[in-house]
Amino acid sequence: MPINNIQSDALNIGLQGFQNAQSRVAVAAQEIASQSVKDPSITSNSTLNSPSNSTSINQNDLTTSLVDLKVAELDAKANVKVIQTASDLIGSLLDIRA
Repeated sequence: MPINNIQSDALNIGLQGFQNAQSRVAVAAQEIASQSVKDPSITSNSTLNSPSNSTSINQNDLTTSLVDLKVAELDAKANVKVIQTASDLIGSLLDIRA
C-alpha cells in the first residue's frame, strides 16, 4: 500500500469519526435541551401548576443524554488527534522528500 494512501485513509478516518461525534453531540444536546424542569417554587394549589406549564424531568433520560454528550466529546478529541497525527506525518514526509 503506497504511503499517500495510508495518509489519505488516516485523514479520512479521522474526519469521518469527528463528523460522527459532532452529530452525536448535536443529538445529545437536543435531548438535553428538550427536557423541562418542574419549578419547585410553584405550590400544588397554584393555578400556574398546570401540565402545560411544567413537567418533570426523566432523570434516566437526562443522565443518558449527558453521558452521551461527554462520550461524543471525548470521541471528537480522539479523532482530532488522529487528524493531527496524519497531518504531522504528511509534513514529515514532505520534509524528507524536499
